[in-house]
Amino acid sequence: MEHLDLHHIFVMSLFLVMIAAGITAIAKKFKQPYPIALVIVGALIGLMNFPTLDPLKNFITQGEVFHFVIVTLFLPALLGEASLKLPFDELKTNKIPILSLAFGGTLLSFLIVGFSTYYLLGLTITAAFVFGALMSATDPVSVLSIFKSIGVNKRLAIVVEGESLFNDGMAVVLFQLSAFYLLSYLDLGWEGLGLGAWTFVKVIFLGLLIGGALGYGFSILTKFYDDYPLEIIFSIILFYGSYLLAESIHASGVIAVVVAAMIFGNFGARIGMTPTTKLNIGNFWDVAALLANSIVFLMVGLEITRIGIFNKWGTIFAAIGIVLVARSVAVYASLAFIKNFPHSWKHIINWGGLKGSLSIALALSLPYNFKGRDELLVLTFFVVFFSLVVQGLSVKTLIRFLGVNPKVEAASEYEYLITKIHQFEAAIEEIHKVRKRLFITESLSNELVKEYEDKKGSVEKQIQKLYQDHTELKENQKKLLLRQALYAEYEAISELTKDDVISNEVADKEHAKIMDVLVNLDEEH
Repeated sequence: MEHLDLHHIFVMSLFLVMIAAGITAIAKKFKQPYPIALVIVGALIGLMNFPTLDPLKNFITQGEVFHFVIVTLFLPALLGEASLKLPFDELKTNKIPILSLAFGGTLLSFLIVGFSTYYLLGLTITAAFVFGALMSATDPVSVLSIFKSIGVNKRLAIVVEGESLFNDGMAVVLFQLSAFYLLSYLDLGWEGLGLGAWTFVKVIFLGLLIGGALGYGFSILTKFYDDYPLEIIFSIILFYGSYLLAESIHASGVIAVVVAAMIFGNFGARIGMTPTTKLNIGNFWDVAALLANSIVFLMVGLEITRIGIFNKWGTIFAAIGIVLVARSVAVYASLAFIKNFPHSWKHIINWGGLKGSLSIALALSLPYNFKGRDELLVLTFFVVFFSLVVQGLSVKTLIRFLGVNPKVEAASEYEYLITKIHQFEAAIEEIHKVRKRLFITESLSNELVKEYEDKKGSVEKQIQKLYQDHTELKENQKKLLLRQALYAEYEAISELTKDDVISNEVADKEHAKIMDVLVNLDEEH
């Protein structure tokens, strides 16, 4: 990189953004998952001879550039954006399957892949468990984009996203322990096992502590400002600051960002952000995440073509098989004792557990003198490529085959009308607020409110007609309303328990009844 000046780096970066944006725009136009399109096109660019693109490929696929861009520059942004919008109430309601998958499932997958590749593929003990850690991280970007396009149940999407956010943190911790401490722990025997367990707990706990403290602090800070550009800057500092601070003291930066962003997006939004601020912060991170994902997945495609396979196709296919088996065992075992979870969802979570850019970035971060590094790079890249292309392209077919909450006829029109209703209600609410703040006459504000009320009334009539013409749509909305009411019941019981009004035994029984009703609703879809 020494010969590259800053101007050249900027030109290369801009060129990369242009290519990524173009591919993403085309994929979205044809309603296809853009990460898969980017990986495929990136691989094609890398395999084919385009002399004009050689400087770009050489620049991007340098290990230090790839690792810096993905891990330091984009990972906090991607994690922060996803966590910022994750509703805490729904996360709390679904905490059992999420935690079972993110902790139990991740650990199980790590152990199965580690032992299997050690005994079956002949990797060294360290390389085997590093590979196990790399294959434990999941990337929900492609799957969630498919979920949105076909209207999959929101609870399923919450579980998939929640698992991914927390298991990324677990996978990074397991990777660091395996790559840099495993041999020394093994030499110490039982004492090493204890030290490894302590380090594991310490890294996660410190990540939770840093993320929680910074998330709470920045949330309180928003109470003193009503200035969305400044509050966007606060969110940038929070996401990158929590990640870098945690990493600097050898804690989990991933967990720190996830926790900080969740607190900021839920508690901070509730106590200190106006609707305008929430909208603009959300829009900013939408753009940042789209840009980051577009560039990252294109870089993954380019990087895959730079790795020699050393005639190891047999090992590559065996590794893919091991990873698929490990994922299946991890998902079905970790969810086996959760009664209120539809079986069709388990199949989707299993096949939709795609590997992504984090696995590749971690593999590239291994020191050049790490024994088995080249083989790990080959296996990781091809497993990720298989995951994104084969699993990513087929998960939509699986969802439709299982009949998981497909959109009913006229659903798009209904969504459009509901959007208009919310727009008009938000506008009316804002008019009342501004009238008091700016001392606008009541007659003038009422005139504008009347216009919005008329528009709202017209849309409500259109919705009623849709209900009459499409009874299944009305039934779906009734179930949605019931589901939200049940969530409220669940939270009310939790509050009574917190205030010592009822015992935990009574709360558990009532919670179980509510979850039974919820799962029946989900299975009906």
